[in-house]
Amino acid sequence: MARDDEISARTAAEELAGSVVDIVDGALRSVILHGSLAAGGFRVGRSDIDLLVVVDGGLSDPQLDALADRVRHARIDGAAGIDLHVVTAAVAGAPTPAPPLELHVGRYDGSSVGFEVDRRVPAAPDLPAELSMARADGHALRGAQPGEVLAPVPGEWLHERGRYWLTTWQSRTDDAEDAALMVLTACRIWRFAVEGRHCAKAQAAGWALDRDPSLTAVRQALHQYEVNPAAPIDADGVAQVLDTVLRETAPAR
Repeated sequence: MARDDEISARTAAEELAGSVVDIVDGALRSVILHGSLAAGGFRVGRSDIDLLVVVDGGLSDPQLDALADRVRHARIDGAAGIDLHVVTAAVAGAPTPAPPLELHVGRYDGSSVGFEVDRRVPAAPDLPAELSMARADGHALRGAQPGEVLAPVPGEWLHERGRYWLTTWQSRTDDAEDAALMVLTACRIWRFAVEGRHCAKAQAAGWALDRDPSLTAVRQALHQYEVNPAAPIDADGVAQVLDTVLRETAPAR
Protein backbone atom coordinates (compact mmCIF):
# COMPACT_ATOMS: atom_id res chain seq x y z
CA MET A 1 0.00 0.00 0.00
CA ALA A 2 1.32 3.44 -0.93
CA ARG A 3 2.34 5.73 1.95
CA ASP A 4 0.74 9.14 2.42
CA ASP A 5 3.86 10.94 1.17
CA GLU A 6 3.91 8.81 -1.98
CA ILE A 7 0.21 9.43 -2.60
CA SER A 8 0.81 13.16 -2.15
CA ALA A 9 3.69 13.11 -4.66
CA ARG A 10 1.52 11.23 -7.15
CA THR A 11 -1.15 13.89 -6.77
CA ALA A 12 1.48 16.56 -7.47
CA ALA A 13 2.54 14.61 -10.58
CA GLU A 14 -1.09 14.47 -11.75
CA GLU A 15 -1.44 18.21 -11.29
CA LEU A 16 1.73 18.87 -13.27
CA ALA A 17 0.54 16.54 -16.04
CA GLY A 18 -2.67 18.53 -16.26
CA SER A 19 -0.68 21.74 -16.62
CA VAL A 20 1.41 20.17 -19.39
CA VAL A 21 -1.78 19.34 -21.29
CA ASP A 22 -2.97 22.93 -20.97
CA ILE A 23 0.35 24.29 -22.26
CA VAL A 24 1.05 21.99 -25.22
CA ASP A 25 -2.62 21.80 -26.20
CA GLY A 26 -3.28 19.66 -29.30
CA ALA A 27 0.36 18.67 -29.73
CA LEU A 28 0.26 16.21 -26.83
CA ARG A 29 0.72 12.49 -27.44
CA SER A 30 1.47 11.36 -23.90
CA VAL A 31 2.59 12.39 -20.41
CA ILE A 32 4.34 9.39 -18.88
CA LEU A 33 5.14 9.04 -15.20
CA HIS A 34 8.15 6.80 -14.63
CA GLY A 35 10.88 6.28 -12.06
CA SER A 36 10.21 5.38 -8.45
CA LEU A 37 6.70 6.86 -8.34
CA ALA A 38 5.68 4.48 -11.13
CA ALA A 39 7.82 1.43 -10.43
CA GLY A 40 8.15 1.51 -6.65
CA GLY A 41 11.02 2.53 -4.39
CA PHE A 42 9.89 6.12 -3.81
CA ARG A 43 11.75 7.76 -0.91
CA VAL A 44 10.41 10.95 0.60
CA GLY A 45 12.81 13.85 0.15
CA ARG A 46 15.12 11.72 -2.03
CA SER A 47 13.11 10.68 -5.10
CA ASP A 48 12.07 12.97 -7.95
CA ILE A 49 8.86 13.20 -9.94
CA ASP A 50 9.94 11.89 -13.36
CA LEU A 51 7.79 12.86 -16.33
CA LEU A 52 8.37 12.19 -20.03
CA VAL A 53 6.23 14.26 -22.39
CA VAL A 54 5.80 13.14 -26.01
CA VAL A 55 4.53 15.74 -28.48
CA ASP A 56 3.77 15.92 -32.18
CA GLY A 57 6.43 18.20 -33.66
CA GLY A 58 8.35 20.93 -31.91
CA LEU A 59 6.97 23.40 -29.39
CA SER A 60 7.06 27.18 -29.60
CA ASP A 61 9.31 29.32 -27.42
CA PRO A 62 6.33 30.51 -25.33
CA GLN A 63 5.32 26.89 -24.73
CA LEU A 64 8.85 25.96 -23.64
CA ASP A 65 8.93 28.99 -21.34
CA ALA A 66 5.57 28.06 -19.85
CA LEU A 67 6.63 24.47 -19.16
CA ALA A 68 9.82 25.60 -17.43
CA ASP A 69 7.91 28.12 -15.35
CA ARG A 70 5.32 25.51 -14.37
CA VAL A 71 8.00 23.11 -13.17
CA ARG A 72 9.69 25.89 -11.20
CA HIS A 73 6.49 26.70 -9.32
CA ALA A 74 4.86 23.27 -9.12
CA ARG A 75 4.22 21.73 -5.74
CA ILE A 76 6.25 18.60 -5.13
CA ASP A 77 5.16 17.62 -1.61
CA GLY A 78 7.27 14.63 -0.53
CA ALA A 79 9.44 14.50 -3.66
CA ALA A 80 12.97 15.90 -3.87
CA GLY A 81 12.34 17.63 -7.17
CA ILE A 82 11.09 17.25 -10.72
CA ASP A 83 12.76 15.84 -13.82
CA LEU A 84 10.76 16.63 -16.96
CA HIS A 85 11.81 15.67 -20.49
CA VAL A 86 9.98 16.60 -23.68
CA VAL A 87 10.60 14.69 -26.91
CA THR A 88 8.89 14.61 -30.27
CA ALA A 89 6.88 11.58 -31.34
CA ALA A 90 9.39 11.01 -34.15
CA VAL A 91 12.26 10.69 -31.65
CA ALA A 92 10.23 8.51 -29.28
CA GLY A 93 9.20 6.19 -32.10
CA ALA A 94 12.64 5.85 -33.70
CA PRO A 95 15.38 6.67 -31.16
CA THR A 96 19.06 6.94 -32.04
CA PRO A 97 22.13 6.70 -29.75
CA ALA A 98 22.12 10.52 -29.32
CA PRO A 99 18.65 11.78 -30.31
CA PRO A 100 17.52 15.40 -30.20
CA LEU A 101 15.76 16.60 -27.06
CA GLU A 102 13.06 19.25 -27.22
CA LEU A 103 13.27 20.28 -23.56
CA HIS A 104 14.65 19.20 -20.21
CA VAL A 105 13.66 20.97 -17.00
CA GLY A 106 15.29 19.82 -13.78
CA ARG A 107 14.27 21.13 -10.39
CA TYR A 108 16.39 19.73 -7.58
CA ASP A 109 15.37 21.40 -4.34
CA GLY A 110 18.11 21.33 -1.72
CA SER A 111 20.96 20.50 -4.12
CA SER A 112 23.71 22.71 -5.49
CA VAL A 113 22.17 22.40 -8.98
CA GLY A 114 18.85 23.92 -7.97
CA PHE A 115 17.12 24.53 -11.30
CA GLU A 116 18.22 23.92 -14.88
CA VAL A 117 16.67 24.20 -18.32
CA ASP A 118 17.99 22.76 -21.60
CA ARG A 119 16.14 23.66 -24.80
CA ARG A 120 16.31 22.04 -28.22
CA VAL A 121 19.42 19.98 -27.55
CA PRO A 122 20.58 18.59 -30.92
CA ALA A 123 22.15 15.43 -29.48
CA ALA A 124 21.33 13.99 -26.03
CA PRO A 125 23.19 10.71 -25.45
CA ASP A 126 21.54 10.16 -22.04
CA LEU A 127 18.03 10.41 -23.49
CA PRO A 128 17.83 6.77 -24.71
CA ALA A 129 18.12 5.56 -21.09
CA GLU A 130 15.24 7.87 -20.14
CA LEU A 131 13.13 6.51 -23.00
CA SER A 132 13.98 2.92 -22.12
CA MET A 133 13.10 3.33 -18.44
CA ALA A 134 9.85 5.12 -19.26
CA ARG A 135 8.87 2.31 -21.63
CA ALA A 136 9.77 -0.37 -19.09
CA ASP A 137 8.15 0.96 -15.92
CA GLY A 138 6.13 4.02 -16.84
CA HIS A 139 2.43 4.61 -17.22
CA ALA A 140 0.55 7.41 -18.90
CA LEU A 141 -1.05 10.11 -16.78
CA ARG A 142 -2.44 11.64 -19.96
CA GLY A 143 -2.64 10.30 -23.50
CA ALA A 144 -1.18 7.13 -24.98
CA GLN A 145 0.49 4.42 -22.92
CA PRO A 146 4.30 4.06 -23.16
CA GLY A 147 4.25 1.04 -25.44
CA GLU A 148 2.18 2.96 -27.98
CA VAL A 149 4.60 5.88 -28.36
CA LEU A 150 8.03 4.62 -27.21
CA ALA A 151 10.01 2.20 -29.36
CA PRO A 152 12.44 -0.27 -27.74
CA VAL A 153 15.96 1.04 -27.17
CA PRO A 154 18.85 -1.35 -27.95
CA GLY A 155 20.52 -2.46 -24.72
CA GLU A 156 24.00 -1.99 -26.15
CA TRP A 157 23.42 1.75 -26.39
CA LEU A 158 22.61 1.92 -22.68
CA HIS A 159 25.50 -0.37 -21.84
CA GLU A 160 27.98 1.85 -23.70
CA ARG A 161 26.63 5.04 -22.13
CA GLY A 162 26.66 3.50 -18.68
CA ARG A 163 30.33 2.64 -19.01
CA TYR A 164 30.99 6.21 -20.15
CA TRP A 165 29.59 7.51 -16.88
CA LEU A 166 31.39 4.93 -14.77
CA THR A 167 34.67 6.02 -16.32
CA THR A 168 33.83 9.71 -15.89
CA TRP A 169 32.97 9.23 -12.21
CA GLN A 170 36.34 7.64 -11.51
CA SER A 171 37.77 11.16 -11.32
CA ARG A 172 35.01 12.30 -8.95
CA THR A 173 35.12 9.74 -6.14
CA ASP A 174 35.62 12.51 -3.54
CA ASP A 175 32.42 14.32 -4.58
CA ALA A 176 30.48 13.93 -1.34
CA GLU A 177 27.26 15.48 -2.66
CA ASP A 178 26.95 13.01 -5.55
CA ALA A 179 28.62 9.95 -4.03
CA ALA A 180 25.36 8.11 -3.29
CA LEU A 181 24.00 8.88 -6.75
CA MET A 182 27.18 7.58 -8.41
CA VAL A 183 27.27 4.38 -6.35
CA LEU A 184 23.57 3.53 -6.64
CA THR A 185 23.47 4.37 -10.34
CA ALA A 186 26.53 2.18 -10.86
CA CYS A 187 24.56 -0.67 -9.28
CA ARG A 188 21.68 -0.02 -11.68
CA ILE A 189 24.07 0.01 -14.65
CA TRP A 190 25.56 -3.28 -13.47
CA ARG A 191 22.22 -5.04 -13.10
CA PHE A 192 20.98 -3.81 -16.47
CA ALA A 193 24.20 -5.02 -18.12
CA VAL A 194 23.76 -8.48 -16.60
CA GLU A 195 19.99 -8.94 -16.71
CA GLY A 196 18.69 -6.28 -19.10
CA ARG A 197 16.41 -5.07 -16.33
CA HIS A 198 15.77 -1.56 -15.03
CA CYS A 199 15.18 -1.27 -11.30
CA ALA A 200 15.04 1.23 -8.45
CA LYS A 201 18.20 2.36 -6.68
CA ALA A 202 17.60 0.39 -3.49
CA GLN A 203 16.78 -2.78 -5.42
CA ALA A 204 19.94 -2.42 -7.47
CA ALA A 205 22.00 -1.92 -4.32
CA GLY A 206 20.65 -5.10 -2.77
CA TRP A 207 21.34 -7.00 -5.99
CA ALA A 208 24.93 -5.71 -6.11
CA LEU A 209 25.59 -6.65 -2.48
CA ASP A 210 24.32 -10.16 -3.13
CA ARG A 211 26.92 -10.46 -5.88
CA ASP A 212 29.75 -8.80 -3.93
CA PRO A 213 29.23 -8.23 -0.17
CA SER A 214 32.64 -6.53 0.07
CA LEU A 215 31.30 -3.35 -1.56
CA THR A 216 30.98 -1.32 1.64
CA ALA A 217 30.27 1.92 -0.23
CA VAL A 218 27.05 0.37 -1.51
CA ARG A 219 25.88 -0.15 2.07
CA GLN A 220 26.94 3.38 2.96
CA ALA A 221 25.15 4.85 -0.07
CA LEU A 222 22.00 2.89 0.71
CA HIS A 223 22.09 4.08 4.32
CA GLN A 224 22.50 7.69 3.19
CA TYR A 225 19.71 7.34 0.64
CA GLU A 226 17.19 5.65 2.91
CA VAL A 227 18.07 6.65 6.47
CA ASN A 228 20.51 9.51 7.01
CA PRO A 229 21.26 12.03 4.24
CA ALA A 230 24.30 13.24 6.21
CA ALA A 231 25.94 9.81 6.50
CA PRO A 232 29.43 9.69 4.93
CA ILE A 233 30.48 7.53 2.01
CA ASP A 234 34.12 6.51 1.75
CA ALA A 235 35.83 7.79 -1.42
CA ASP A 236 37.99 4.68 -1.70
CA GLY A 237 34.84 2.61 -1.45
CA VAL A 238 33.25 4.59 -4.26
CA ALA A 239 36.33 3.89 -6.39
CA GLN A 240 36.02 0.18 -5.59
CA VAL A 241 32.40 0.12 -6.74
CA LEU A 242 33.18 1.89 -10.01
CA ASP A 243 36.18 -0.35 -10.71
CA THR A 244 34.13 -3.46 -9.95
CA VAL A 245 31.23 -2.50 -12.20
CA LEU A 246 33.56 -1.50 -15.04
CA ARG A 247 35.31 -4.85 -14.76
CA GLU A 248 32.08 -6.84 -14.53
CA THR A 249 30.50 -5.05 -17.51
CA ALA A 250 33.54 -5.09 -19.78
CA PRO A 251 32.80 -6.31 -23.31
CA ALA A 252 33.65 -9.94 -23.88
CA ARG A 253 36.86 -10.52 -25.81
